[in-house]
Amino acid sequence: MEKKQDWIEETKRLQQVLNAIDQQVYHLSGNLGEIKEDIIDMRKTFWDDVTVNVDNFNEIIETYHSIKQRAELLAERERSHKHHQLNQKRLEHIKSSPYFGRIDFQEDGDSTIEDIYIGIAALMDEKGENFLIHDWRAPISSMFYDYPLGKAKFEAPGGTITGNLLLKRQYLFKNGSLRSMFDSSISIGDELLKEVLGDSSSTAMKNIVATIQREQNAVIRNTTSKMLVVQGVAGSGKTSAALQRVAYLLYRYRSKLDADQILLFSPNLLFSSYVSTVLPELGEENMQQLTYQEYVNNRLGSSFEIEGPFSQLEEILTSPAKADERLTSIRIKASMDFQKQLDEFILTLNSSGIHFKSILFRGQTLISSIEILNYFYQSKTSLPISDRLRNTAKWLLRNLKRLEEQALNENWVQEEVELLQSEDYLEAYKHVQKHQQNDDDFANYDNEQMYLHKMVTERAFKPLYSAVKSLKFLKTTEIYFDFLRWTFNLPPHPEKWKKACLVSIEKMKNRILPFEDTAPYLYLIDRLIGKVYPTPIRHLFIDEAQDYSPFQFAYFRQLFPVARMTILGDRNQAIYAHSLNNDSILNGDFFSSIEHDAINFSRTYRSTKQIVNVTKWIIDDGENIEPFNRNGLMPTLTITNINDEHSNEIISCVEEIRTHGHATIAIICKTVQECREAYGALKDKLDLILVDQEARSFDKGVILLPSYMAKGIEFDAVIIYDASEAVYGKEFERKLFYTACTRAMHELHVFSRSAITPFWSKVPQDNYILKK
Repeated sequence: MEKKQDWIEETKRLQQVLNAIDQQVYHLSGNLGEIKEDIIDMRKTFWDDVTVNVDNFNEIIETYHSIKQRAELLAERERSHKHHQLNQKRLEHIKSSPYFGRIDFQEDGDSTIEDIYIGIAALMDEKGENFLIHDWRAPISSMFYDYPLGKAKFEAPGGTITGNLLLKRQYLFKNGSLRSMFDSSISIGDELLKEVLGDSSSTAMKNIVATIQREQNAVIRNTTSKMLVVQGVAGSGKTSAALQRVAYLLYRYRSKLDADQILLFSPNLLFSSYVSTVLPELGEENMQQLTYQEYVNNRLGSSFEIEGPFSQLEEILTSPAKADERLTSIRIKASMDFQKQLDEFILTLNSSGIHFKSILFRGQTLISSIEILNYFYQSKTSLPISDRLRNTAKWLLRNLKRLEEQALNENWVQEEVELLQSEDYLEAYKHVQKHQQNDDDFANYDNEQMYLHKMVTERAFKPLYSAVKSLKFLKTTEIYFDFLRWTFNLPPHPEKWKKACLVSIEKMKNRILPFEDTAPYLYLIDRLIGKVYPTPIRHLFIDEAQDYSPFQFAYFRQLFPVARMTILGDRNQAIYAHSLNNDSILNGDFFSSIEHDAINFSRTYRSTKQIVNVTKWIIDDGENIEPFNRNGLMPTLTITNINDEHSNEIISCVEEIRTHGHATIAIICKTVQECREAYGALKDKLDLILVDQEARSFDKGVILLPSYMAKGIEFDAVIIYDASEAVYGKEFERKLFYTACTRAMHELHVFSRSAITPFWSKVPQDNYILKK
């Protein structure tokens, strides 16, 4: 009877909230119409209300202020229109699911019990006096995530508020109708999680505000850490927590922090697209988002063809003969020791060793590299190299200005003048007429000629000025070559190191930049010229951090000197070349010398309990992984020996999965090379979406992709194309195999064309179904 009464009361309140939303949308629609009419009218009559008078200086100033005042008024109305539109969109969005939680809180010393409804956005009553819904990021809402029934507290602007939680209730809505509700004495009830996690996967990540767990909330609301390191097992909600953290920071520091001051480094373009809808769904603008590869291409793409991490990994996985030597080079260049050696080398450049380019113009040397070198090393050695380079640039600009003036009467200038367009002659004529002192036609002709000569020389010298201002007279590639040669005799580099460096030098001479050289090369450039990221970034998020080398991380700290960092990853998914058989930055004591706070996520929510009970045995410390109690089908292992049989079995498996209603089915291969083979074998009988390294999104259906492209993404069902020992046989491929298997939410099916990989050996036989 009590539950029935609760349902009646909750349904009644829901209707009140929906009515309030409808009423506010109605008022906003009316206001939007009025504002739109104002804007149209102001645009039509803009110049009617402005008197333009330029007869004297005072009238020019008056005209300017009149135009400026009118423009500001128009801009204010346009901002108001945009604000109303956003509010209307937000209200229409929350109408289908106005809130997801409720807590009843009694503050110490107060007899009043406050019922607090929590949703993705706040809603006030019509008078603007009381909250009908509290934003999930509001301080009072934190108790919903952090406390069971009983004593609780939250941090308000005026200090800590303590009291008692008397009720914690959760809701599920569908199209604005209450579908179910349940009370919970703990943090977030398993019932809601099971409902949410049991849904099909999507081509875009969903927000998790209704199911945030206590450990995730600690990450989301952390405002004190300069560096926050989150180690979380596959499917533990690291990325989701990171995105909700961005939304929280934008809410908490709304007057001080903009979305373009937050940057997320994501693992690949596919992942970037996958997470791009979360913040807009929460009513926030997306932060800046880049892959490391995009950043390198933006910086160096005009000078080199940049090798990507996937191409690097593909070569190592498919060319065993080259792998050993290449891995030696990669691991050394990824290390902090290599960064320290580069720092030592840069110190030597204070006294000698910097290479400069001569300033060339029309095939002749204007200022030689020797002249630039002499000027640079004659400057104060106490100054940083970056300051000395800028002083050298100023000296060069002064010299170029002098040389430009000397060039005015050279023959080539007259020849260029004669080839000018009629528009240029008209411009010269108007200029002289505007500034003429008398009616002397000969003097005016001479002035026009002088103006045209200046026009030609300025255009000709402009690229030189631009290049000098950008410090392009610095030969950074030659300096990097010198550094590599300088390391030949340094410990602890093995004999094969010299050969590896010579390979890098040869590739760079041919305008190909190996991926392992990108971080050291950029680090050198930016140390020399004193460059930091162009936008002042206040919060930097690095997802899949295990795939970044220690050197890359050192470079980020240099590039973003004032940013607070949130580092998220899983040491068991370290699959890039520098971390194969090697520690990632999330292993060992990498952060021991860096002030940071660490949070560990050991519970996984993505996969069913049955899938986790298989995948946890693939890695060495899997016993520490705690599965969420969501049941599903047992994983299967199918061993085939004939190619046609292998393809047919996979096709049958896909057809069976489809009968279960799953929307996204991933067939995961180890490499792109294997993907192409699988595509050829399956394309005639399956409608496949082939995902390669350049993919930015994917649709629902059967997706065929390499293991390293699947990172950070989840699928309803996963099929491992070939898990044989021949494919996943080397120890450094263990984490690659684990990563592929942990993409599955509801079903995991493993196929092998011969003896199964040794990584499967510890999986208990009663944890999966052996089909053949």
